[in-house]
Amino acid sequence: MLRAWRYTEGAPGRTDVAADALTGPRPAGSFLWVDIEHPETGEIEHAAEALGVHHIAAEDLAHAGQRTKLEHYSDHRHVAVHDMALDEAGVLADGEIDIVFGDGWLLTVRHSRDGLDAAPIDSVVERFERQRVEHGSSDEGFAIWSILDDVVDRYFVLLDAVDDYLDGIEEAVFAPDSADHPPQAAFALRRTLVAFRRTASPMREVVSALLRREAPEIGDAAIPHLQDVYDHVLRALDLLESQRELLSGLLEAQLSVASMRMNRVMKATSSWGAILVVNTLITGVYGMNFRHMPELHWYLGYPLALAAMAVATVVLYVMFRRRDWL
Repeated sequence: MLRAWRYTEGAPGRTDVAADALTGPRPAGSFLWVDIEHPETGEIEHAAEALGVHHIAAEDLAHAGQRTKLEHYSDHRHVAVHDMALDEAGVLADGEIDIVFGDGWLLTVRHSRDGLDAAPIDSVVERFERQRVEHGSSDEGFAIWSILDDVVDRYFVLLDAVDDYLDGIEEAVFAPDSADHPPQAAFALRRTLVAFRRTASPMREVVSALLRREAPEIGDAAIPHLQDVYDHVLRALDLLESQRELLSGLLEAQLSVASMRMNRVMKATSSWGAILVVNTLITGVYGMNFRHMPELHWYLGYPLALAAMAVATVVLYVMFRRRDWL
């Protein structure tokens, strides 16, 4: 679905623009925003032709799956970012947002997130319009900031959900009745963190390039806002690394717990084996049935043999019990 609206310097609010009016002349001092959600056949081609988007960038817009990047063309720039969220099953859903902007115009293309709805745009537009009123400027830098800041804010929502999953995994690892193998959720969460890191890490380079003024269309007033986004990206990546280290530590702890349980089982098995060996030794000696064994005709031999086995059993049991082997 294609929507478009125009902001005019000195005029409050925005004016809707019909899709067939994109090719017309743009008034001086105006800012045109074109948004496409779930692109349909011909919408990207129509918008790209009307705005003069390079054919390579138009092809990238039509085919989702671009890496997080900033590409430069003659008079416009292409930024591709990824909006991520966890679905109800805890699986990472990845949606792409493509931003192409030039002097006085901006095009956003929002692709769906693996079955989830595409990233919302209304809250982004409201944020841009508040900055426009506050600064009295329709600088597209504020529009880019509002999109990137909204995406990074959802990164923290995802990281909060990961914290909840980590708490559940920690309880499962250290529970008294936990299994000897790592919980399956731990490996699924590790794949999620790897995919998240692969997608979110390049965002740092993209925002850094914008801060270095590699996009001259962005005015000075928007730079502090982009610096704030950059700080948030660094914070999100730091949290991500902390969660990855915590997950690795939980997996190692689970192996240690399993090893300790195995050692406890081996101690108990060895202890009972030692107790039975002593008793077996006594019964084995007196079961050899040699003719000239003096104890064979001893009247108290049998009860004393039983008493020796009982005493040995009690002594060994107490000794192993004190050492916490039983």
